[in-house]
Amino acid sequence: MKLTKTLTVFVAAALASAPIGAAAQQSPTAQPTAQPSVNAFGIPDNVTIFGTDNPNLRTATAIVNDFVITGTDIDHRLALILASARNEVSDEERGRLRQQILRNLIDETLQIQEAESLELAVTTAEVNERYAGVAEQNFGGDTAQMDQYLASIGSSANALKRQIRGEIAWQNALRRNVIPFVNVSEEEVNEVLARLEASRGTEEYRLGEIYLSATTENQAAVMQNAQRIIEQLQQGANFQAYARQFSEATTAAVGGDTGFLRLGTLPSAMANAARQMQRGQLVGPIEIPGGYTIMLLLDKRQVLTVDARDAVLSLKQIAIGFEPGTSEEAANTKVEQFAQFVQNLRGCADADSANAVLGASVVTNNQVQARSLPEALQGIILDLQVGQATPPFGSIQEGVRVLMLCGRDDPQEAAGPSFDSVMEQIENDRIQKRAQRYLRDLRNDAYIEYN
Repeated sequence: MKLTKTLTVFVAAALASAPIGAAAQQSPTAQPTAQPSVNAFGIPDNVTIFGTDNPNLRTATAIVNDFVITGTDIDHRLALILASARNEVSDEERGRLRQQILRNLIDETLQIQEAESLELAVTTAEVNERYAGVAEQNFGGDTAQMDQYLASIGSSANALKRQIRGEIAWQNALRRNVIPFVNVSEEEVNEVLARLEASRGTEEYRLGEIYLSATTENQAAVMQNAQRIIEQLQQGANFQAYARQFSEATTAAVGGDTGFLRLGTLPSAMANAARQMQRGQLVGPIEIPGGYTIMLLLDKRQVLTVDARDAVLSLKQIAIGFEPGTSEEAANTKVEQFAQFVQNLRGCADADSANAVLGASVVTNNQVQARSLPEALQGIILDLQVGQATPPFGSIQEGVRVLMLCGRDDPQEAAGPSFDSVMEQIENDRIQKRAQRYLRDLRNDAYIEYN
């Protein structure tokens, strides 16, 4: 993977492998559904603020039960967010991000301290093992190379290791104080399976969500915050990274991924919006009970119905590159020659000759799910016969390539989720809800001093 890959995605990759909290919720209905009482404290509409009313003017550090969160800690986490933004972030936006990061670091500190109080402290070996796993996924296992990348974006290896430590610590605490007390009956699982069978053929939607809770008092501020997030995402910021940092949904741990769900399980405003969305489309902020949500349509399918996009393909990629400074005319000539060469190939056995004849690179992958390909290519690939290739695609900057179909295993009749997988999903959903209450109680009991 290129070094330009943002670290926030590395973090998501590292933590997605966690055994606890890695499953997405079935429905955002886990969020608060009751609107707060109007002006519960009897505060007048017109108030006078004594002192500064801008929290960004305060020094963004804190002491959490005697543990100091420094400005450097915040700077290094901020670098992870900024690495995912393709455009310059304003000073105002940076200030807002720093405040959110401070809140995240406070929660993370409480989680680590809770594990330590339970004599479940995370060892350095555990952290290093998870860190090496992230390096394996992104840098071929070269942790030194990942260290250098982290430093190059203004962050550090310690910043990522600290986040990993917090995740493992929280998993340990949940295993002790939450998971043993979560039970799911056979009747509940069977009811879910029966509902799935009854809904066979209806559409399911897989969404990315960023949920922000709001009260009557802070509704306008939360709305503005959501709009700023939307602007950053539209400018190319990484959705998973922003969901992990800002979303208050249980899906934040997996980058906002809800998994596949039916629209009937969603608040009506979300369901109506999702029904009109195309894959890859971003919408929001949408007002729902308890706050606002931002949605990204990741995928959709029909319940318990065979989907051709689940076919597993054997593909060969044949790619050519261009020297720096190559003119558009020269590039077009080379692409025409490349297309003619591919058209004359008699099948996958001939594809390797592209290296000797054109200097092209040839890469084989025998386990590609059609669904994982860019949507523009999915229909083309699925219409090919074995031995046929797609039209050339790409650019002068990134190179031009074709995909040749060398084999295809079509999906069998959809059997639906197993009893065990449904039970696991229900358990994980309940664990996440109790985990939110657990963390809320830790915040209430903590001694936090802001500097």
